[in-house]
Amino acid sequence: MTQDGRTPDKDRAEGALKMALVGVIGQVGCLTLLIISVALIAGLWLDNQFQTRPLFALVFILASVPLTLYLMFRVVLSFAPRIQMLSSDAMGKDQEEEPKSGADIPNEA
Repeated sequence: MTQDGRTPDKDRAEGALKMALVGVIGQVGCLTLLIISVALIAGLWLDNQFQTRPLFALVFILASVPLTLYLMFRVVLSFAPRIQMLSSDAMGKDQEEEPKSGADIPNEA
């Protein structure tokens, strides 16, 4: 146990939770950047081919927003069970260590 009353297992679980959250945020950010970049490049290329300067670029960028939101949702949902497990590991040990108060114990009378 450390000086602040935390166990090494709890510290390790919290570190794993933080790393999982950073991983999800990184994947979502990279995915968003990739989709918007591809939409912009494809739109500019089509605008150049058909001489319709802002039309395709704007349409592709606007169409990429719902696609990006959907894919963000799917990425977060795929990581949700792991994050939930890690957060219960990080928080669950605190709940086990706390003594129960008298109000939590049911009367047997």
